[in-house]
Amino acid sequence: MQTYQIDGLTHEAKGVARLNGKVTFIEGALPGETVTAQVTKPGRRFDEAILNAVIKTSVDRVSPACQHFGDCGGCSFQHLEASSQRLAKADWLAGQLRNLLPKEQIECLFDASSGYRRRARLAIDHKKNSLVLGFRSKASNRVVDIEQCHVLTPSLQVLFVSLKDCLKQNPILSSLGHVELLEDSKGMSVLLRLVSDISLIQQQAYLDWAQSEGVNLYWQAPKASRADLIEEQMRYYDLGNLRLKYHPQDFIQVNEAMNQKMVAQAMAWLAPQKEDAVLDLFCGVGNFSLPLAQLAGSVIGVELQESMVQAGRHNASLNGLDNVTFVAADLTQPVAGAFLTEKINKILLDPPRAGAFEFLDTIIHIAPQQILYVSCNASTLARDAEYLVSNGYKVVRAGLMDMFPQTSHVETMMLLQKQK
Repeated sequence: MQTYQIDGLTHEAKGVARLNGKVTFIEGALPGETVTAQVTKPGRRFDEAILNAVIKTSVDRVSPACQHFGDCGGCSFQHLEASSQRLAKADWLAGQLRNLLPKEQIECLFDASSGYRRRARLAIDHKKNSLVLGFRSKASNRVVDIEQCHVLTPSLQVLFVSLKDCLKQNPILSSLGHVELLEDSKGMSVLLRLVSDISLIQQQAYLDWAQSEGVNLYWQAPKASRADLIEEQMRYYDLGNLRLKYHPQDFIQVNEAMNQKMVAQAMAWLAPQKEDAVLDLFCGVGNFSLPLAQLAGSVIGVELQESMVQAGRHNASLNGLDNVTFVAADLTQPVAGAFLTEKINKILLDPPRAGAFEFLDTIIHIAPQQILYVSCNASTLARDAEYLVSNGYKVVRAGLMDMFPQTSHVETMMLLQKQK
């Protein structure tokens, strides 16, 4: 057992200490603290240790609201006060973007630090005789049996307790792969992914429960890629004065309040005008495309999944927007399409964690005046942005968006301008 002075914090919320010139990462320790810890993974360059005791406590340390914190792998920052979480994330983001702009220029967008998550996928442990329903642990694939989740919306927290009771009374565990909870403008829903068939009597028990709770119930059949729905069963969420319909397993941002703020900020930063032609890459069902179409002259949304492209087209029609076109294309592969010949002067992209490196040369060829890059992975954003800067663009604005409070995840927005 060693005593350590903590002088930093990693992106994964591990305290950073230096002893005899060697770095040690300590789970649960905070900057400014003096702690004792036991090394569990010694290494040539650094050690990893587990916290034993806090001798001197940081003023920013708080008691985690969730009884499962430290075991459940969902949250990593609940022991750190909310404003300090944002500062820690901003410091980490500044490090990622150090070659692109000064730390003091990074802006911050945030909302409530709990009760924000409108979607969750729950895991089930089939190896237990009793119901084990929750999230994976931090250090393994073990399912943590949760009783509460403070980051879920209040309505989903209540629904979770009711669903757990229903699963106990009507056991179908061996037939369940996972459970998905969802809340949007249409209300709440539960999706049960089946790995084997269940009887009509068992199905009816869950339908009766769903009706009593006033929620929609969806079934994903064994071997099916997703739930098979009719039009009336589709979900929707409202975004300003827009309504976006989507399949319950399509991607949407899990933080509804932050999504509203993020889209508003994107419109303010990119400032689309009637003379602008905007290309929206990785567009989903139109989360950015439709607000852009309300302001720009024309918009082209590009998305890999044909089903989401169809949803985008339906949403454009639903909202009376005839100046937006949706195209299906794999943006990680060489792309040929009409949108490459259009006179695009602004581009918005919101790629997956891997970034958009394969498409950057195409963007440079299109030569838009402005690029708004929204990212869930700041390291790939930094890589892509540095490439764009080396090819004639300048970073003029960047900001952290605290889309996932209590976790280590960071959402980032960056505006780049073509240099003359």
